[in-house]
Amino acid sequence: MFPALPLSRFRLPALTLIISALTLTACNAPPSSTLPLAPEAASGYRTDLQTRHASQHMAAAANPLAAEAGREMLRKGGSAIDAAIAMQAVLTLVEPQSSGIGGGAMIVLWDGKQVRTYDGRETAPAGATEKLFLQADGKPMPFPQAQIGGRSVGTPGVLRALEMAHKQHGRLPWATLFEPAIKLAEQGFVISPRLHSLLASDPVIGKSPDMAAYFLNRDGSVKAVGTRLQNPALAAVLTRIAHEGPDALYKGSIAEEIVAKVQGHANPGSLSLNDLQGYKAKERAPLCTDYKRWQVCGMPPPSSGGIAVAQILGTLQALESRDPRLSLTPLKPVKTNKPAGIEPNPQAVHLIAEAERLAYADRAQYVADTDFVPVPVKGLVDPGYLASRASLIGERSMGSAKPGTPPGVQVAYAPDRSPLRISTSQVVAVDDLGGAVSMTTTIEAAFGSHLMVQGFLLNNQMTDFSFIPEENGQKVANRVEPGKRPRSSMAPTLIFDRDSGEFFASVGSPGGSQIIEYVAKTTVGLLDWNLDPQSAISLPNFGSRNGPTELEQGQFSPALIQALKDKGHTVNEIDMTSGTQAIVRVKDAQGKASLAGGADPRREGEALGD
Repeated sequence: MFPALPLSRFRLPALTLIISALTLTACNAPPSSTLPLAPEAASGYRTDLQTRHASQHMAAAANPLAAEAGREMLRKGGSAIDAAIAMQAVLTLVEPQSSGIGGGAMIVLWDGKQVRTYDGRETAPAGATEKLFLQADGKPMPFPQAQIGGRSVGTPGVLRALEMAHKQHGRLPWATLFEPAIKLAEQGFVISPRLHSLLASDPVIGKSPDMAAYFLNRDGSVKAVGTRLQNPALAAVLTRIAHEGPDALYKGSIAEEIVAKVQGHANPGSLSLNDLQGYKAKERAPLCTDYKRWQVCGMPPPSSGGIAVAQILGTLQALESRDPRLSLTPLKPVKTNKPAGIEPNPQAVHLIAEAERLAYADRAQYVADTDFVPVPVKGLVDPGYLASRASLIGERSMGSAKPGTPPGVQVAYAPDRSPLRISTSQVVAVDDLGGAVSMTTTIEAAFGSHLMVQGFLLNNQMTDFSFIPEENGQKVANRVEPGKRPRSSMAPTLIFDRDSGEFFASVGSPGGSQIIEYVAKTTVGLLDWNLDPQSAISLPNFGSRNGPTELEQGQFSPALIQALKDKGHTVNEIDMTSGTQAIVRVKDAQGKASLAGGADPRREGEALGD
């Protein structure tokens, strides 16, 4: 038993940029030189989104059809996890590039009494070895060679995690939760601009017969925006899952086809029926840390997201304790004529980016699956340790941070220098009884392994392991091992008032290794700058993954950029394709509580409530 808490513009990237992002091979280089482009191309930035308000319940997802399915379950009296399951089923259909039943998920859930976390991360097949992504000459494979085909497919976990959470916290029948997705798959949905842009940017869809038949015209061109796509094969799979439970995927004919596709590909993997039948989701102890007057709860390993967000916030708090002038509170965003309308104060960007450098350095050194590797979780978020790390932050950028030595380190590991990627989606929900969920769900790179089975895509999650198993005689913590879960950046987060224990916010984002930056930025916006959820999400993205200081392309003023350069920052303006969703509990002057929600203008999401 876990302890209770104390009470429109669309931009199509050049194909060459996408190919270059997929062909990074410098796995032996320092992390600062291997930072990839966003795992999914930017599809737009809309400035017309406003915070949505509701009095009873709310659901938000990266696609309006998914958000509507979540709200439909809430209107029927469903719980937050019921809404999340319905949204995941729809996202499998309408956002196939990001997540689906062929992938994994991490869930942070509030049941009104305590925080629960569910690990549905994929696992390495029993036949996988630490040399999985090494070529005959011992060098790491180019990413496309690793990604495309069966080699990269891990045992899917999302359905087992949703099943575990539903058994404990669901209020509607399991079968009911799949009705919206089944109906959409049978009747069809229209190709959105975002889906079209990602299909058009993918150079290898034509080489996948099932994907080509589904997404492409006979001449090989991508089906146009507005084309209605029907997916009767997926409708049949979801119907079976609705009536038979997840066993429909993990056993029998669907499982046999998954294994046949993986093992029969020209780039074969070792996923077996035994791997599928033996997969188990895990409930893990949540990682909850204090930040000023709040308690912030996230995922423990194998996610690095919960640790990194906690480290960033803890480091910022230590800075404030050291010198009140370093507090973020007075460093509020300022108005700008850029699309978002506001931008953060340059000093705030400096402090947050420096804190993130320190967190990403520790992430690469220490974080992996705790079932295989002794991760010093408590030491990494220890206030004393974070204060010592904060002392490294000065008025000029450190450029690149080295990992620290937190309390509890037991084994010396080599840093993981593999490229950082993942393709994900995010859902949040709050139900009528005050229950809340934040779920980040993924198939890894855009369109995963490009293996399609009966209308859904299989993940390429194995490429989230380090391609290099050891360096200078030291093992890498995140190396491939049979049954192991690859490290993730997913950071589904719930926030509470520390004194009263009341739920305050549910937040999370997709975005690869930049997820940590996006969630940290939005959390600071909500907690330190008192922004409404839509403004906190729309605030321009920024941060550092222990390399250059990254600023969202076209969103920052020349004055801010120059101010950072004057502090020694190397500045890169890049697409930063977050997909953040947030729901916040607010009170009016009379103390009456209601909900406020926002969705990311960089994708197609929406927050819907009653």
